[in-house]
Amino acid sequence: MTQLAGGVVALSGAASGIGRALALRLAQEGAHLALADVRDDELATSADAARACGVTVTTHHVDVSQRGDVERWAAETIAAHGRVRVLINNAGVATHGAFDEQTIEDFEWLFGINFWGVLYGLKAFLPHLRREPFAHIANTSSIFGIVAPAGQAAYSASKFAVRGLSEVLRHELEGTAIRVSVIHPGGIDTNIAERARYHDDVPEAARRMYSEKFKSVARTSAAAAADTIVRGIRANRKRILVGPDAVGLDLLQRLRPAGYWTGIRVVWDPLKFDADVARKTGRVRRTS
Repeated sequence: MTQLAGGVVALSGAASGIGRALALRLAQEGAHLALADVRDDELATSADAARACGVTVTTHHVDVSQRGDVERWAAETIAAHGRVRVLINNAGVATHGAFDEQTIEDFEWLFGINFWGVLYGLKAFLPHLRREPFAHIANTSSIFGIVAPAGQAAYSASKFAVRGLSEVLRHELEGTAIRVSVIHPGGIDTNIAERARYHDDVPEAARRMYSEKFKSVARTSAAAAADTIVRGIRANRKRILVGPDAVGLDLLQRLRPAGYWTGIRVVWDPLKFDADVARKTGRVRRTS
């Protein structure tokens, strides 16, 4: 079991959503925190909530897509705390649109945060984690790193990549003091859809409809997600499924690995939803 009390946790994407909820939940466990994000004001709010639990908290302005930022975060964490026991690579972003609509630049932007941010974090913190008598790495993938619905080409590809990298690392670290978990959230009630990247030709009304669609299927609160993740880390679970939808979709994929789309498109078919959006907003689909 990974002991969190008294340890130091480095957490990215800590300004809002699951990251903020994790910061508070980890502080309640007695963990000291090195919190990273690009949104300084919101990060400060997360830090203040965590400090109220009586733990030491440092904040770090970090764009995880920038290798230098992540390396500086690791150095600052060691300088301030002296050590680090747990690394949670949580920062993530989303895009909206079919494959033909998304540009190479869209993929590069998203992979810079969702995948390269994880890789940079691992490279920067792993040497410090190796010095601990026991340590833990938790990388946030997604249920869309297990199933790949239409309309999620860039996001799903990045989350499958995080899952693959994490599983390789787990196998390579067998026999060491470091455990590795992959986090697979389902629909979590956060602002990731509101902050998703859209093309300029997508009208504001359409963006609101896409956000509302996400909210309608995001049934798990950020606080509940954080509790599941923390319990998973403490128990050294290799795969942490967050939310009943994640559990159900994982089971469906196991039962129908090549045919699960038939079962989920009734609920998640962005092509049909896009047609409805187009009727109501006049949006015209573009291609890259």
